[in-house]
Amino acid sequence: MTVVTGKEASRKGNSVITDNRRAYYEYHILETFEAGLVLWGSEVKSLRQGKVQMVDSHAQVVRQELWLYNLYIAPFEKASHTNHEPKRPRKLLLHRREIRRLIGKQEEKGLTLIPTKLYFKDGRVKLELAVAKGKKLYDKRADAATRDAKRDQERALRREVS
Repeated sequence: MTVVTGKEASRKGNSVITDNRRAYYEYHILETFEAGLVLWGSEVKSLRQGKVQMVDSHAQVVRQELWLYNLYIAPFEKASHTNHEPKRPRKLLLHRREIRRLIGKQEEKGLTLIPTKLYFKDGRVKLELAVAKGKKLYDKRADAATRDAKRDQERALRREVS
């Protein structure tokens, strides 16, 4: 078995470019989809360097097509004058039946489409898209309380063992 690291990992296998950890704090994740992205060459090169931010990015269905908004991909330094626009809308690639399902989900009250993960899969950039519902403040507090209780329980178990 060979271990692939660095640039080879992003070209051959699966490697995560970035996670949207804030999404799990702000939203209840109901369902996830894997989508491809339509990108320019300079965007892919910038992604290989890890220069991307998912803050405030979201997806919308417009005229039976799925678009990703506010995903910041930094301009590639070594690109020519034809460099990409950092926050341009990017088309997402899904099967037609999946887009129809997302249209139905998006029309439901309180549901939104947010990206949770951006990664390379067999040399192609993929996006994990989640159907999510916003959490209320008391939901966030309850999640924090259960997380703290679980952490305390694990610490107590480790103290007993040692």
